[in-house]
Amino acid sequence: MRCAVFLPPQEGPRPVVMYLSGLTCTEDNVTQKAGAQRVAAELGLILVCPDTSPRGEGVANDDAYDLGQGAGFYVDATEAPWTPHFKMYSYVSAELPALINAEFPTDAARWAITGHSMGGHGALTVGLKNPEMFKSISAFSPIVSPLNCPWGDKAMTAYLGADRGAWVAHDACALIADGAQSGPILVDQGLVDGFLEEQLKTHLLQEACDAAGQAAEIRMQPGYDHSYFFIATFIEDHLRFHAKALG
Repeated sequence: MRCAVFLPPQEGPRPVVMYLSGLTCTEDNVTQKAGAQRVAAELGLILVCPDTSPRGEGVANDDAYDLGQGAGFYVDATEAPWTPHFKMYSYVSAELPALINAEFPTDAARWAITGHSMGGHGALTVGLKNPEMFKSISAFSPIVSPLNCPWGDKAMTAYLGADRGAWVAHDACALIADGAQSGPILVDQGLVDGFLEEQLKTHLLQEACDAAGQAAEIRMQPGYDHSYFFIATFIEDHLRFHAKALG
């Protein structure tokens, strides 16, 4: 696995923001396109940006962009041929944080999580399932309910099997409805995002948070699409949100 880590200039244990990328991305997309380093340096935040899946010879793959390498969906696969390598939930929730805490000057008690699209789905679900570790959650254009979109149907069936009950643990709306609670949540969604109506369905997250009393600010941004220009516009807001939550 590859991972990019940005270290701010401040010395001493620093809080961490983990960024989970979307379909087809590697650790390079956010580090090269989001413009996050300037603000992270000002705020004294370590940025941890993992790849979106295992890769390499002997790792299962698919010709489609939305399955296999580059499309891990941040779940631990239980179905062949994905099971041996596709353990992305365990990787981003346990293995990678332990490694980063051991090798870099982190404050292990102050982690936050964010992500884009498939990575927004990962940030929401991993954060909701691990509130003791991730003190705040944010997302750009997240897949909020894999149970209710074509991307989710395809990926969850392949990785977790046809029993939709097994998908609930990786659906942010279902987790919130079942009682999962987290620290504050910030979501930005572009209103001209071509995936909004069919795949992202942001209104489902708003409804779930409202019904459960989960603190969440969900901002629908006129004129913005699904691209990294959108992320670059609002990444500063997200990093300042996390810095405030982390103290």
